[in-house]
Amino acid sequence: MAQPTGSAPITDAPLTDRLLRGWLRCRRRAWLDRHGPPQERLWSAHRALALQDQLRSFQSLLPSRPGHGEAACARGEAGVVGVRLRGRTRGGQAVEAHPSLLQRLEGDSRWGAFRYRPVLARQGRRVTREHRLLLALWGRLLAEHQQAPVPEGLVVAGEGRRLERERLALSSGLMRQLDDSLERLGQELNHDQPPPLVNDRKKCTLCCWRGHCDREAAREGHLSEVSGIGGKRRELLLGLGIARLTDLAAADPEQLADQLEAHGEQHREIAATLVAQAQVQASGIPERLDPAPALPELARAPGVLLYDIESDPDARDDFLHGFLVLPRGADGCWPVGTGADRTGRYLAVLALQEHGEPRLWARLRRLLARYPDWPLLHYGETESLALLRLAQRQGASEAEVLRLRSRLVDVHARLRRHWRLPVNGYGLKPVAGWLGFHWSQPGVDGARCLLWWRQWRHWHQDRVRGRHSPGRLQRIFQYNRDDSLATWAVARWLLDRD
Repeated sequence: MAQPTGSAPITDAPLTDRLLRGWLRCRRRAWLDRHGPPQERLWSAHRALALQDQLRSFQSLLPSRPGHGEAACARGEAGVVGVRLRGRTRGGQAVEAHPSLLQRLEGDSRWGAFRYRPVLARQGRRVTREHRLLLALWGRLLAEHQQAPVPEGLVVAGEGRRLERERLALSSGLMRQLDDSLERLGQELNHDQPPPLVNDRKKCTLCCWRGHCDREAAREGHLSEVSGIGGKRRELLLGLGIARLTDLAAADPEQLADQLEAHGEQHREIAATLVAQAQVQASGIPERLDPAPALPELARAPGVLLYDIESDPDARDDFLHGFLVLPRGADGCWPVGTGADRTGRYLAVLALQEHGEPRLWARLRRLLARYPDWPLLHYGETESLALLRLAQRQGASEAEVLRLRSRLVDVHARLRRHWRLPVNGYGLKPVAGWLGFHWSQPGVDGARCLLWWRQWRHWHQDRVRGRHSPGRLQRIFQYNRDDSLATWAVARWLLDRD
């Protein structure tokens, strides 16, 4: 039987640094990590990518491979992983932590004439509250464990000569924040119901509970389900008594605009759009915004090139330029349904950094020259920006850049200009999914694709033959090809409506 809210703990399990990290990101996530149905937890490639970044940072920091466990601390290894630290909170609750890395420093501890400090690998561009409180917890437990003070922790980011180091003082004020956070975490974990969904759910794409929370949001008509509403805007609407998607759909646009004007002209201007979007989502019926053809470039085109890029944003590396060559049929008609899958020819242009940009640009120019009058369809601005900037860096003439620009057609921009759809977002996956398109590799996303790329590069550069390592490249190609097919599914829908 479920315990009532605020009752005795449902479980005697200790608080952990992992629960604290999750709670600092999202209070609901920590509760689900402890009590949620494990079968609904999704595997996320983002965690694996973060661990890869952490490994590279630690390898750049240490002179040698770190030791493992308590025995390595006793030997005075320069770096140690795999140490479990235990202690108690201010209220007596058991707490446990596993620091990512301990770094040896001069000083004295119970092991000898040295001591350790905790090291954390930073994700993102700045040190956050999450980083500070995790280091504070590790530092407190480590001080008790090694019987020596830990006045500071170390935050690292990057690798090699670009490794960033930032020392973080573990002050008494930070320790008070830690005590308060652990107390609140313990209280919320004892509740029999999870905390409510967060206001701004854009970052939920990184979470292993996103599917669970997506279903809950759809069930209750959460305002975050309405495309265009983030955390700030939801707070404003809640203050006006609009709590659900259906409430927004029933609102008077002019009255809502007047009410939102006090919070800024930008909120007033978007009021009618938000109401209209909620109405479309409530009815399930798309609304046409512009009667003109959405893709007039395709009226006389002999074919189209569907263009999609896969990239590693942290490395600023567009590592794959994928093209699906889709000719118009002999009868003058475009492929319908699975016809694009059967008749389209996929071309993958790998952009290995060791080959250099001039070679990449030469290959892309030759490919595009083979189909001179074919529009390049892509979804979102990534492809057009990347291709045009590449051309300019490689010295393409102004006339060539203008010709290239005229061939690029952003299907996403055309869709937003001409239609309002009953979807909670206008990214490729929600739109193509609404149209019934299915990716051939279930559960694969851009993060998984990036993970495969890094694994393949590791095999390719070092000839480390991990299990099925070469096959990862084929999976990347398949995912990229599916993205192009999904783009065509949206383009074909627009053509049919024209």
